[in-house]
Amino acid sequence: MTPSSLILSSDSARLGRDVRTLGRRASAGELRRIRQGVYVPASVWDALPFWDRYPLLIFAAASTLQSRTVFCRQSAAALWGLPLLGRSAVVHACTFDGGGGRSRAGVRRHFVEPDGLEVEERAGLLVTSRLRTVLDLAAFESFEQAVTVVDHVLSPRPELPPLTKDELMAGIGNSYSAAAARRIKAAVDFADAGSGSPGESVSRALMHRLGFQAPVLQAEIRDARGLAGYTDFEWELERLCGEFDGAVKYQRAEFLQGRTPSEVVIAEKRREDRIRSTGRRVIRWTWTELASPERFAAFLDTERVPRRRMRSCGP
Repeated sequence: MTPSSLILSSDSARLGRDVRTLGRRASAGELRRIRQGVYVPASVWDALPFWDRYPLLIFAAASTLQSRTVFCRQSAAALWGLPLLGRSAVVHACTFDGGGGRSRAGVRRHFVEPDGLEVEERAGLLVTSRLRTVLDLAAFESFEQAVTVVDHVLSPRPELPPLTKDELMAGIGNSYSAAAARRIKAAVDFADAGSGSPGESVSRALMHRLGFQAPVLQAEIRDARGLAGYTDFEWELERLCGEFDGAVKYQRAEFLQGRTPSEVVIAEKRREDRIRSTGRRVIRWTWTELASPERFAAFLDTERVPRRRMRSCGP
């Protein structure tokens, strides 16, 4: 989504138009006010999935801030196309004021040392570098968010090369406290380029945190006819396969690959039937099960996913 959809009251004022008209159009349901002085056609906003609304909020903030701003953390991540967990309306930006970070009008400021900070341009806005953005999320957000974003950058993306674990470790430098550096290192050590989606990354991170055995990722399953497919997770000894069922595979073009959603559902059903024919159980879960660690743990226990064995503390 580009800023071309934004309607600014400041533009109307410069053109001599009555800015109150925008408010009336918003009250009538024709426009959505997404920030003070910034509107979007209701038809455009309502049609956007939640993951495409947040970048528009960043463009809206940039259009009203008095000075050019360097965006960071979740906002830089959104502009880099990095996967974010949850839904947020807060825009994150850097401040170089030694007095510390401040928040105002939906923009949260984070103090950063300007020395050594790499800034790049994405979609016409200034953002922290891709490497710095990943490290910031790993340092300051949940373990699940950290693993998700590090998993993501370990694999090549359209027009973006992968980052290596060595590059991520080297990037820590002196920019973070000892505690933040430990959080980054834990996420980088745990990360795996074999994770196929954010939902799979969150699942794996939660399994680890909750004490379940680590599964094999993207396990190749064969039946009498040959390759049946690859499964997101496999616990080989238990003859158990796990599948994360995210809605995006039925919505986004890169997952559909020219197929209709119904065709994807049919293909998934056939693949799962072939996997089951090998004597394996297949379990599926969605973001609903991942909504809380307790809910996911209860689901995994019910489905008899093996837990890690506790180490003996003595004879």
